[in-house]
Amino acid sequence: MRAGLLAGALAVLAISAAGPAAAQDTTTVPRLEELIPDSAVADPEAWASQGEPETATTPAPAIDPETPMDELPGVTLAWPDTIELPPLPEIAAEPPVQYADLQLSGPALSFADAETRKISNELVLGFPQREPPFLDTDAFVARYAELSTLRSLDSNSDNLAQIAARAREDEALLANLLRVYGYYDGQVIRSIGAQEPGRDTSSEHPMVRFDIVPGERYRYGAVDLGTLATAPDGAALRRSFEIQPGDFLQSDTIVRERADLDVALGETGYPFASIDDPQLLIDHDRGEGDLTMAVAPKGKYAFGEVISSDPEFLSSRHLARIARFAPGDIYKRSLEFDLRRAILATGLVSSVVLTPREVAPPQGDQPGTVAMDVAIERGKLRTIAGAVGYGSLEGFRLEASWEHRNFFQPEGLVRLRGIAGTQEQLAGGTVRFNNFRGRDQVLSFDAYAQTRNNAAFDARTVAFVANFERLSNLLFQKPFSWSLGAQVLYTDERNRLVEGIERPRQEYLIAGVHGRATIDTSDDLLNPTRGFRLTGFVAPEASRTQGQQFFYVRTQADASYYQSLSDGVVLAGRVRLASIPGAPLFSIAPSRRLYAGGGSSVRGYGYQAIGPRNEFGEPIGGRSLSEVSLEARIKTDFFGGALSVVPFFDAGAVGVDPTPGFDALKFGAGVGFRYATGFGPLRIDVGVPLNPEPEDSFVAVYVSLGQAF
Repeated sequence: MRAGLLAGALAVLAISAAGPAAAQDTTTVPRLEELIPDSAVADPEAWASQGEPETATTPAPAIDPETPMDELPGVTLAWPDTIELPPLPEIAAEPPVQYADLQLSGPALSFADAETRKISNELVLGFPQREPPFLDTDAFVARYAELSTLRSLDSNSDNLAQIAARAREDEALLANLLRVYGYYDGQVIRSIGAQEPGRDTSSEHPMVRFDIVPGERYRYGAVDLGTLATAPDGAALRRSFEIQPGDFLQSDTIVRERADLDVALGETGYPFASIDDPQLLIDHDRGEGDLTMAVAPKGKYAFGEVISSDPEFLSSRHLARIARFAPGDIYKRSLEFDLRRAILATGLVSSVVLTPREVAPPQGDQPGTVAMDVAIERGKLRTIAGAVGYGSLEGFRLEASWEHRNFFQPEGLVRLRGIAGTQEQLAGGTVRFNNFRGRDQVLSFDAYAQTRNNAAFDARTVAFVANFERLSNLLFQKPFSWSLGAQVLYTDERNRLVEGIERPRQEYLIAGVHGRATIDTSDDLLNPTRGFRLTGFVAPEASRTQGQQFFYVRTQADASYYQSLSDGVVLAGRVRLASIPGAPLFSIAPSRRLYAGGGSSVRGYGYQAIGPRNEFGEPIGGRSLSEVSLEARIKTDFFGGALSVVPFFDAGAVGVDPTPGFDALKFGAGVGFRYATGFGPLRIDVGVPLNPEPEDSFVAVYVSLGQAF
């Protein structure tokens, strides 16, 4: 009941609140009981549905718009009859505008016919300036393309805000590049939108265009190089800094020429020279930049002695032998760096620091003298090394060695090595003196016992070999290298077992000398891309077997050529000819004869598997050899460009006569892969024989380090 009563009361309040203000007594606040009649208590729903009772209202009086409003209801302020405003000051007339005759001396522009360079599908550079012309346009565009952030736009993800932000960055970049090239009054005009007629940008990025207005190019004004002119070679040194007053200004040219001057000072006898950072003062009125770069030559010097910090380990005398300079030679920084590299290449030190030290100051035109102080830190001298190899036809090969690189001081190496393999077993020792009485000269003695069992022969050999050589190495690839040596060996050899029947063994006692010479114009020792190599080998030998004495000469000539056809493609070719005149084939030990086939010969065939064969089908070797190889080394984009694909074709023949020929050629072909490492390419070749014998496998795989030739 009370719930219904309350609902009815609220309805009455709502209706009363909606009624006119004149129907309510604003002076007395009624009570809730006064607002609810008895009928509402008896039937609240019926009473609420009656709505608001009609009340009499008094209409508002009409207002005549023609009658002045003397009084407003509720307004007690008097309406003013008149309003007095202060008088406005008089404004003097402006003088007529005087237009001056402008002399336009700026560059001639033609935006409609501007030269454009398309950087990408969404980026274009425009060059509207015709006079004066913009120099170095190609270099400018190339440098901008390398540094641009807009060029890397991702049309699938970059939104308009990102494009605008990148455009502002590129605008600042272009302005900086203009100053680099000496255009200090240049302007860059940026626009974003469809810049090509009919180009629909509804589903792609809008075109971003930069119009480059470089203006006049500034030139060098004064060029101040400090006290460079006071040096004995001042004029020549000044010519090495190829910036003269009046030249077009380019800031990165200053960096390059500063480096050239630094090299010239270091290569002409100035070990203590200093060059301050360049300062460039731009004068916009003159359109020039004054360059100041303080240079202090600090005297000219010649080399003196080389002084070792550890003479008991590496003596000063030995270091002087390694150096490519002698006392009295004019100082060259490159020779100082070369000596440092050579000392590191010995493998005996962990670090080395060379410091020129003044011994005698310059006197007049006579240079002073500097001693080269060599501070060295001893490195680890002993090494244990191992190598594992596999050829599908040669089988496995495991090699291990131990060495002490300074067993006999200085640089007297002792090495013990062993080989365990499918076709070879060896145990031997080597004593080698590096930098023997001169740079890159090596005296070595090698003694070993070896067993070889391959497709051609079974040999047990004991040998002693001595060599004196001057060869190329990774530190210094020489255009001409050579070696001389002698050897004595005893070998007990026979052909392989055939169907379980042992072939007769034959003993040989061999002594001889040998020499090798190489002319090398290639650009890399392990991975050449241009140039050629010529190598000649000759080895007169005396052989005693079965009570008879024989004399013969082993000779071989190799020629290889490398030509870069295009970026990433190198064509390489090789020819090898060999001959053994002077003795019949049976008087030459099988291990000294000539064979072909294998990873460094005719690929696709087994090692030493090409050549004449006996009635049992065994290769017996020959007295002449002819080989030809051709391959294309094609660089790919895989593994960051480290992987190359190498199709190849090889051919070779072996004859019993001493004259090389091309009868009975065997052909092999295939494809290889090269993976570039920090120390040379890793090689994998897969070859197939094109005209095999029944004994030959249908495929051969070779793995090694370095190119095939």
